[in-house]
Amino acid sequence: MTAIILQSANAIPPVTPNMLVVFLVIIAAIILFVTEWLPIDVTAIAIMVALIVLEPWTQISADEGISGFASSATITVLAMLILSAGISQTGVVQLVGQRISNFAGENLQRQLLATVGVTGPVSGFINNTPVVAILVPVISDVAHKGKTSPSKLLIPLSYASQLGGMLTLIGTSTNILASDTAGSLSSEYPALHAFSFFEFTQLGVVVLLVGGLYLLFIGHRLLPERVPPEEDYVEEYAIQNYLSELVVRSDSPLIGMTVEEADGETESGTNILQLIRNGEQFTEPLAQKEIRDGDILLVRASGEALRQFAEAESLAIENSLETDEELEPGDQDEQTIVEMVIPSSSRLVGETLTSSTFRQRYDANVLAFRSHGEVVRDRLQDITIRGGDTLLIQADSNSIDRLARNNDFILAHEADEPNYRTEKIPHAIAIMFGVVGLVAIPWPALGNGLASLTGVQLLSLLGGLQQDILVTSLAGVVAMVVAGVLRPGEIYDSVDWNVIFLLAGVIPLGVALQQTGAAMFLGRVVAASADFLPVLLVLWLFYIATGLITEVISNNASVVLMIPVAAAAATAIDANPFAFVLAVTFAASTAFLGPIGYQTNLFVYGPGGYKFSDYFRIGAPLQILLSITTVLGIAFFWGV
Repeated sequence: MTAIILQSANAIPPVTPNMLVVFLVIIAAIILFVTEWLPIDVTAIAIMVALIVLEPWTQISADEGISGFASSATITVLAMLILSAGISQTGVVQLVGQRISNFAGENLQRQLLATVGVTGPVSGFINNTPVVAILVPVISDVAHKGKTSPSKLLIPLSYASQLGGMLTLIGTSTNILASDTAGSLSSEYPALHAFSFFEFTQLGVVVLLVGGLYLLFIGHRLLPERVPPEEDYVEEYAIQNYLSELVVRSDSPLIGMTVEEADGETESGTNILQLIRNGEQFTEPLAQKEIRDGDILLVRASGEALRQFAEAESLAIENSLETDEELEPGDQDEQTIVEMVIPSSSRLVGETLTSSTFRQRYDANVLAFRSHGEVVRDRLQDITIRGGDTLLIQADSNSIDRLARNNDFILAHEADEPNYRTEKIPHAIAIMFGVVGLVAIPWPALGNGLASLTGVQLLSLLGGLQQDILVTSLAGVVAMVVAGVLRPGEIYDSVDWNVIFLLAGVIPLGVALQQTGAAMFLGRVVAASADFLPVLLVLWLFYIATGLITEVISNNASVVLMIPVAAAAATAIDANPFAFVLAVTFAASTAFLGPIGYQTNLFVYGPGGYKFSDYFRIGAPLQILLSITTVLGIAFFWGV
């Protein structure tokens, strides 16, 4: 009789119209995430609107639809991004990173050890996304100085940050969202609860060690040298045949025109980048410079477009440029060439060089693109900029420094004169210790211990120090501003608003899954596999499924979708729901199979010169290795 009742309780429930509507919303969301027809933040808002409009079926009211904006996870992630920006402004991470160069030298193993050894632990206490943004230029310079291809170090940098992000609650936004989601399900699943600060640190240490050893001894052997160790962008981007010098003849119709007017005369895909007169080079701002007889124009164009331009405007083709030195004058303060990565949060995403008025706004020329593994050298003005693209730009040192301070770009090499607030390092570190300490230290237990030793009752005093991460992180933001670590205007620029809108949009989707019974339905479907598979293998399948879903949609969206299903499946097979939630959390925070699944992978895509297959080549064995490590670790520490 008991067996019959248990079988009935675990039976797969019928599909209702409400479930079907929610499933259709999820399918539409996945299509939009994968195709990127809309920006991610707009897709998130569209999910929110769809759930509210379809309230009779989704059971999501207007208040519930916008609840993601008031979620403790959303506010905590926002605060942690601001705190991470404060740490970045002091330059403390950069200073630590610079020590890498002294330690690493020209030995690849030492370079990898320093990269993983610094990035992993730091990412446990500062959001790992800004950590990678900060260290990309540091590690690139370490590679070039150490005569190593940056391709050997930059993917390990990204992967190490993901591994380190699993050391604590605040290492990734995904951990914070998973904690909030698990806490919201605790009334239905008593085994679940919001994560404490060091809830899974023991497993995080194991994962970091295993993954770090793989990157140190195996992973780098699977990575090709896409970027040469010697820093020569003309050779690396193969733009020799696209940069030429043209001499203005005495009968040229361009004489008397400004460079801006002459540019308007050219065919699409031909741009004047530089003007040389009597040995003096003129770069941006160049638009109003008048062209004279005998001037030399540095032009970017393909061979056919160049010939047409030269014939039409009576210009003599002098020579093409072969090296960086020919592009840069002797005085490096005047002009230089650098790579700039476009993060997905940049305002330039979706724009072209023309529509963004890039040249006029930033006083810089774009010489080439590296977009999703392909180098683009011709007709750059009309190409739509995407997150993860790398721009090879030419500008003077002042313009480069301004771009380095702009959150729309990530400089792929360290700025010559970084403007860090090093005098604020003690303040920033003290604030972060306060944010972490008030959450992580068990103050009530400490009060009891001191009382037993001294006889002084400190429980009420110390117990009052115990705070939630939401409270301490917001207090930390206020402290950063009061202490002068951050300026008030910098707070808004510190936040990746794509992430905030994404969180706000997908949180009600998780609520709809739960309230319509769709999560229970999916959980029971998965639970049916337990009839012929052991529980440990079902747990492993959840890890793999979450990892694959994360590669096509965002890590935060996959957590919201998978945690309710995992909890329902675990309950249906009489397993530990908390173990399943942890498996989903770890899988969503470690996306190694491609550049799309995790933002830090995009940051290194261009500077490393990678192709999509490079991520899979090094990431697939690591994903399998860590899936086994994580599942066995969960079983050991928490049981299944």
